[in-house]
Amino acid sequence: MANFEIILPKLGESIIEATITRWLKKPGDLIEEDDPIVEIATDKVDSEIPSPVEGRLIKIFFNEGDIVPVGKVIAIIDTEAREIPKEAPSKEQHVAVASPYIPDIKSSSPAIPVVEAAKAEDAEAINSPSGKFYSPLVKSIANKEQVTSVELDTINGSGKEGRVTKEDLLEYLKSRKTAPASKTSAASAATFSNVGDTIVEMDRMRKMIADHMVMSKNVSPHVTSYIEVDMTPIVQWRDKIKDSFLLRENQKITYTPIIVEATAQALREFPNVNASVDGYKIIQRKNVNIGMAAALPSGNLIVPVIKNADQKNLLGLVNDVNNLADRARRNKLDPDDVMGGTFTITNFGTFNSLTGSPIINQPQVAILGVGVIKKRPVVIETATGDAIAIRHIMILSLSYDHRVVDGSLGGMFLKRLTELLENFDISRSI
Repeated sequence: MANFEIILPKLGESIIEATITRWLKKPGDLIEEDDPIVEIATDKVDSEIPSPVEGRLIKIFFNEGDIVPVGKVIAIIDTEAREIPKEAPSKEQHVAVASPYIPDIKSSSPAIPVVEAAKAEDAEAINSPSGKFYSPLVKSIANKEQVTSVELDTINGSGKEGRVTKEDLLEYLKSRKTAPASKTSAASAATFSNVGDTIVEMDRMRKMIADHMVMSKNVSPHVTSYIEVDMTPIVQWRDKIKDSFLLRENQKITYTPIIVEATAQALREFPNVNASVDGYKIIQRKNVNIGMAAALPSGNLIVPVIKNADQKNLLGLVNDVNNLADRARRNKLDPDDVMGGTFTITNFGTFNSLTGSPIINQPQVAILGVGVIKKRPVVIETATGDAIAIRHIMILSLSYDHRVVDGSLGGMFLKRLTELLENFDISRSI
């Protein structure tokens, strides 16, 4: 019998663990090469792990809901098996081993296997969206006990440089005055709900979005600036070429890649907008990686990233935008698709909204909101004087972190972006 170990792969930069959400195969099942074996979830994206070999699944090591470090063996496949055995798999083969390093907080003396606990404590520390560092063990305990990232950030740490240790978290949980999140939510719902109201528990992704948005508002002093853009030349150009483009490329051309192209150029000219903050240091990002908020079938939002957007021509951007949006709708994004963003664009116009004030996608320092393109009567300057004309107008909004981007920089960035869009070459080909 030749055994092949299925290992939880590296899922992108800074991701060191994932949650097993659903096993797609069970011990005893025959596996073809590239068959999806298990569904996993990180704090960035949900995805499937395919099998690199064919054979028979003989053992799984983690239950659904377990948090698993990257590099751990999660299953074993017998690569010499070509038939489903006549006898049912043994009981041991069906029983998954629970994740060993998550303690039972309810006991007075949590039992954590020494070897596994040591491995978790020695693993590279990871940081929360607020910038604080937490070991995988601390994050695992917090996840099990429903301690949000915002609540975790309030704990005073006794470790090196104020880092929260396992003991700090366990002590906090012992003296915790409020009920766990699920009970607190139920109590709050009972307090604020009326007869006939429907109470819906947030799903895992919505909870993460909620925590991330609250954290972002707490971390960054938000300021939002607005500007009007005359999109008439771009509207006319797109109307002229969209049918022939569809026939030639078998895909639609939207306004998004055009806006991404102009935004990428503006970010190159204003590096402090394409940046992050580390204490009192500004990190100007070398790459221009533009995230675009996309709706998932569940109604949640995700932000796939167009890597090196400033180095791609318009056709390349059309391909990236359409590909990422399509895979987002089908829940087929890979973890790397949502990693490494340096700036984000969110499109309010999709829902016919004129504009909005978006929340910064940490650890970035700015986010661009794109409103709907509407026909409006506006005053224009002509050779014979001012006139009123019907133009296609769009409102852009830029929310920015006032620690780094002040009003003048935010205004100059929006002004330059407007110039790039309004001076679009309508004779260009694609």
